[in-house]
This record gives sequence, C-alpha cells and structure tokens, in this order.
Amino acid sequence: MTTPDPQISGNARRRMRSAARLYAVQALFQMEHSGQSVDAVRREFLHHRFGAELDDDTEMADGDVDLFGRLLDDAVNRQAMIDQMTDRALVARWRIDRIDPTLRALFRAAGAELVETETPPRVVIMEYIDIAKSFYPEGQEVKLVNAVLDHMAREAKPEAF
Repeated sequence: MTTPDPQISGNARRRMRSAARLYAVQALFQMEHSGQSVDAVRREFLHHRFGAELDDDTEMADGDVDLFGRLLDDAVNRQAMIDQMTDRALVARWRIDRIDPTLRALFRAAGAELVETETPPRVVIMEYIDIAKSFYPEGQEVKLVNAVLDHMAREAKPEAF
C-alpha cells in the first residue's frame, strides 16, 4: 500500500488513482452488502487488496491510499446528499434504493469525488464509466452511468460546464 509521492511517474499515479476509485466502489458495495463499518472495510482493503498477490501470481494494482480513504469517508459522510443528487439524475420514479447495489456504490464514490475534490468533472465521469464497463460489459448500465454522472457533475460543479 503506497501513497503516491513526487517520484512516481504521471502514468503510474493515474493508474494508482484509477485503482483507488475501483477499490472504493468495491468497498462501498461490500459495506452495504455485509453491514461492515467503513473502518473494517478500509483495513481489509489496505491489508489484503492493495498490491496483493493472488493465487495465480496475478498482482492486484496498488492504489492511491489517500484518495481511497477520502472517497470512502466522503461517500459515507455525504451519502444522503449524494443519494439525493443521484435520485434527481435518475429517470422519474427510479430512486437510488431501487437500482443495482453495484451502481449505487459507483454513484456514491463518484458523487463523493465530484462534491469533495478538485478533480475535473469530465475526469471523474470517464474514470467511473471505465469502472462501469468492467462490471457491465454489455453496455446498457454504462449508458446509465454516463447520463447520471453527467447530471450529477452539472449539479455539483456547474461552473465546469
């Protein structure tokens, strides 16, 4: 588990930030599914996922620990506000509690990043679309993610558009 330092190249730093976003979505899903606390899930991810080697000699990506922690904390602390933003972005009569739990986790992590960081909204949208593609290769959910995140970004940071 490594926090990015100035010695890490730009590409490596981007990969670490992307991994942190994916891990945040997975951690938020796990919290909802298992009822574990944010601290318990954070410890598990930091000790068993970040840079871990799997049985088949595959290495999990190292992630940006600071971004991962911020996304988890902000998603939990601002969940009600983020969920309301998501509800406004969803099609009429489709509330966040009616959608797939993986999408809920994705919207919460992305919402936290949109609301609480200086990351440009277009970067946030593209990063979470890539994450959606890894969970939903068929593409329908990816279109939903794109539309919802675009709406959320315009609400959170209208000056960026």
